[in-house]
Amino acid sequence: MTEYYTYITKDNDRWDLISYKYYKTPTNYEEIIKANPNVPITPTLQAGIKLKIPILEESKTIKFELPPWKK
Repeated sequence: MTEYYTYITKDNDRWDLISYKYYKTPTNYEEIIKANPNVPITPTLQAGIKLKIPILEESKTIKFELPPWKK
């Protein structure tokens, strides 16, 4: 079951900026759009729209591994 944050839009919010705010990357905006099928897909959003922001699974988070230290 997916869990969500709730976000109320402000004037001139954009999908990519909201994605960056919650996911630290602007490219996950499609996850937010999918979770809010009733919201029109426009370049900027009107203020006062209640959005569901999916809490993404850890598996979707990019992980970086450092190479082992050479002895």
